[in-house]
Amino acid sequence: METFFSFLQKRVDDCSSLLCVGLDPHPSDLPAPTAEAARTFCLRIVKATAPYAAAFKPNAAFFELYGPEGWAVLKDVIAAVQEQSDRLGSMIPIILDAKRGDVASTAEAYARSAFERIGVHAITLSPFLGKDSIDPFLAYKEKGVFLLCKTSNPGAADLQDLTIENRLLTMDGKPSISMTLYEHIAQLAQKWNTGNNIGLVVGATQPEALTRVRSSAPGLWFLVPGVGAQGGDLETALRSGLREDGKGMLINVSRGISRAENPAQAAARMRDEIINIQYALKL
Repeated sequence: METFFSFLQKRVDDCSSLLCVGLDPHPSDLPAPTAEAARTFCLRIVKATAPYAAAFKPNAAFFELYGPEGWAVLKDVIAAVQEQSDRLGSMIPIILDAKRGDVASTAEAYARSAFERIGVHAITLSPFLGKDSIDPFLAYKEKGVFLLCKTSNPGAADLQDLTIENRLLTMDGKPSISMTLYEHIAQLAQKWNTGNNIGLVVGATQPEALTRVRSSAPGLWFLVPGVGAQGGDLETALRSGLREDGKGMLINVSRGISRAENPAQAAARMRDEIINIQYALKL
């Protein structure tokens, strides 16, 4: 059976891109703070950037703030991505950036909402409540989850950088002495990924952490925010986080594309820059 990441791999190969286009209709970027303005904003970005996008990532918060009308807009945006997928002959994955995390019974409702009602292909989750909080999402074998691991915001260090004494065994059976909390999350994700449907969110703003997470989770896909507006350097991020096969990262860019005078050109440039760096790193 096809899993989310085998499906994503096909799209990456089809479009020769590791670019994830973020759909974040900030009210400040809209001519008016309305659901209709958010719809127009997102549909323009989807149509312009679809040929260069390995995935799209709508941020749930910027749709939720408009209530039922906002949820309707999100459905319209998902339909627009499907339309572009049909036009291009290549299915473009949609990752809902919702950062859900709750007890299993509540998580089951969140999973049904995301995968059955809204119709996205993957979702971001907090792993803080443990594996039983993500199991309802993993029950959808063809869908994917990205667990928050090392995020790009300045306050990430408050918890994620804590050194812990890990009393669990590592994957090779040897006891681990100590590690950061984010490295522990990465090791758990690698262990839990028995269905090829778990990835990690790892920010580009701290390349050393990218390197350490890649060491802890050599096979997983990373969703990587923080390039551009947040100060992350693209080449450094790719050098730090790419797998040995030159893949395994989705570089998320939102404002750098949506605020460009020509979003299509901005997306194409970013896609090409990623390709050039991949090629250089192979030399």
